[in-house]
Amino acid sequence: MSYPPPSRIPYGPRRRSLLASAAGAALLVGCSSGADSEESTGGSPSVTTKARARAARDSVGLVERYDAVLAAHPTAAERLAPLRAQVVRHAEAFGGTVGKGGGNGSTGSGAPSASASGSPSAAVPTTEPEALAELAAAERAVADRRTAALLDVPGELARLLASVAAAGAAHAYLLTEAAK
Repeated sequence: MSYPPPSRIPYGPRRRSLLASAAGAALLVGCSSGADSEESTGGSPSVTTKARARAARDSVGLVERYDAVLAAHPTAAERLAPLRAQVVRHAEAFGGTVGKGGGNGSTGSGAPSASASGSPSAAVPTTEPEALAELAAAERAVADRRTAALLDVPGELARLLASVAAAGAAHAYLLTEAAK
């Protein structure tokens, strides 16, 4: 009697389970009670306030970047309008404001911002695919900063940062696909 050949199933965790574990760990960072989380995680109100202001500045900067791309490439308006609208809502969720006519807003402190991808007045690439790729890189950079900040902030703000970082990563993906 012959035995069947050994299965080719690799040992150890699979890529999907590692990704699911990483995503679950990021979400669990913010899963603590609201009152105790500031004290127990070492997140003082000043850390929370600074993180919220930074997130608002980043979102307002992204809106400014979207506006620059839209001004240079009006044919991208149909594709970019829903993403820009979400970024405006993200800015507002963090306490930032965006002007009606464009991204010239403030972060609640009265100071205009330009931290998404350098200066908001930076030259936009002349071709639409290059402009979309640059916008995707800005979204990705902001999402990465927000993900890194999760460890430093307490519960509710961590959940908001995680959610908005995930949305930013999705925007980066959509923009990258549109640039192809």
